[in-house]
Amino acid sequence: MHERVHLDHEAKALEAPADHAAELRLWLRLLTLSTMIEGEVRRRLRDRFDVTLPRFDLMAQLVRAPDGMTLSDVSKRMMVSNGNVTGLVERLVESGHLDRRVSETDRRAQVIRLTDAGLDAFRAMAAEHEEWIAEMLSGLDEDEIDTLMTLLGKVKASTRTAMEKGPAGAPQEDVPR
Repeated sequence: MHERVHLDHEAKALEAPADHAAELRLWLRLLTLSTMIEGEVRRRLRDRFDVTLPRFDLMAQLVRAPDGMTLSDVSKRMMVSNGNVTGLVERLVESGHLDRRVSETDRRAQVIRLTDAGLDAFRAMAAEHEEWIAEMLSGLDEDEIDTLMTLLGKVKASTRTAMEKGPAGAPQEDVPR
């Protein structure tokens, strides 16, 4: 019986590198790396704090807004639907990490903010999260990190330019604004 080996996207492209453009191989390496780091962060948050990455992300948004935010503002910042935020908020209110009140300026809107217990819990999680990322990237020295940051900045700018132009070959009127 042969054991089936799971290959990540990058490994599949590396099997036949001549079949894939360098840009595609780079994209697959970035995707693989992002998936690896995110998976490990998810696992550690769950194991160490019994919290999900989306809950951690929601708390990270709120730590920057001590007076609170509306659910709509949070969903925009997190780039998720209001429905997704509502479920996260319910669980964090139940656990005592968030409080919720009606907006003073719009009675239809709810404002959420971290409780003192939520702020303390987030600070503990954030400190360990930073240590985990440092550990995972410890194979790079300061110069390598600076170089990689510069190169990834160029990738980000190139991506933005391509997004503004729209898909290659698409008629101008089909390009989203």
